[in-house]
Amino acid sequence: IQGKTFGIIGGLGYIASRISAKALALGMKVIVSDVPSTPLGMRDSGVEVVSFDDLLARSDFVSTMVPLNKHTTGLVNAAAFDKMKPSAYIINTARGPIIDQAALVDALRKKKIAGAALDVFGEGSAPPPPLPEDSPLYDVFQEFDNVILTPHIGWQRLEARQRVVDMCGDNISKFARGEPMNINMETGLPIR
Repeated sequence: IQGKTFGIIGGLGYIASRISAKALALGMKVIVSDVPSTPLGMRDSGVEVVSFDDLLARSDFVSTMVPLNKHTTGLVNAAAFDKMKPSAYIINTARGPIIDQAALVDALRKKKIAGAALDVFGEGSAPPPPLPEDSPLYDVFQEFDNVILTPHIGWQRLEARQRVVDMCGDNISKFARGEPMNINMETGLPIR
């Protein structure tokens, strides 16, 4: 993957920034798109902010890292797949409806993209719902070996849940002592 371009839709958030750092360490070029008002250009982190269309056209791997809302539902649709390289892969670990599943199936069958890796299928979050039994994604999974479907289970590991409980307890203790913690109390956002 060294030298390949990794495009992250919604790539300026906390998780996306951590993924970007890992991709850069592997020698990938990282480009991200964010809300239209975000200034375009290179960041000190080595990540380039580009338009959504530019991200689709330039990326070898496109990953979704946006919340599901009225602006992101169906964001990766038939028009988006038409803008992607036929050698590109789509990765969705955010929320299922961000990708138009019918358009994805069509793009795979028409070889508009090289493959897909999905671990989210519905609108839920903790845990998200499984893929419905009658989903056409099962068909393309059977037809092609370039489609990966996995459950979204990162949160279900005992260690992950324990880490959150420990972090909450640590934040409460620091707050009670008046010490800095990993949450900005004015904005409610993580301190990076």
